[in-house]
Amino acid sequence: MDQEEGQTAVDNIVTQFNTYEDFLDSQITTVDLYYLEDEALARQLVELGYRGTGEVVKREDFEARKAAIEIARLAERTQKKTLTSAGKDLQDNFLKALAVREEDNRNGKVSSVIFIRDKNSHGQEVSGYIDYAHRLKTEDFEVYFNGKKRLLPRPTDLSYYNWDNHIAVWNSTPNYQVIADNPEGLLFKYKRDRKILNVDPKAPPGDNSTRIPIQTKLYIQVVIFDHISRRKT
Repeated sequence: MDQEEGQTAVDNIVTQFNTYEDFLDSQITTVDLYYLEDEALARQLVELGYRGTGEVVKREDFEARKAAIEIARLAERTQKKTLTSAGKDLQDNFLKALAVREEDNRNGKVSSVIFIRDKNSHGQEVSGYIDYAHRLKTEDFEVYFNGKKRLLPRPTDLSYYNWDNHIAVWNSTPNYQVIADNPEGLLFKYKRDRKILNVDPKAPPGDNSTRIPIQTKLYIQVVIFDHISRRKT
């Protein structure tokens, strides 16, 4: 038997049995148990190749292939995971913009910061910057894409400002460090490549970053900043 055939045989065994002990038990006959009178000894003899009705598979080979197959299965399931925006009939430009960026923000190719200004459920005008990739990981965007809720800044986002009561809050996220003491305005440092994202509309957004105003009927104002990381991996 060549190496490829041997690997296929191991894969078939690994797929068929949950544990190595289950495989050993399948190789033990009633005659073996009758003469040996010890299941543990029978298993040991099968493992050593002295007993059994099929292939000899080492424990380390079985467990290594079992782990590899499980890792591959989980990776495939993650890749096939449907995007939250998939299949939605999105009418507004803002939701379309979020949908276009969802996959790249989930896999880290792009990091988007969303500026939103609008009124909250209490009629108060609020604004803030949202780390889109972080929000995607921490909450279900189904309610936003199906129109049941509106995405609004929160006091836990990168920045939040309530224009009625003048409450101002900013927070770093796993993706961005907030630089709030800059005399010319708020800055965000992307942690992967340490590039600065400048959200001042009168200034360039920074290296590998773009600033895109979104025309939308859902909000007073929306701007999306897209940053592409150039960090070598």
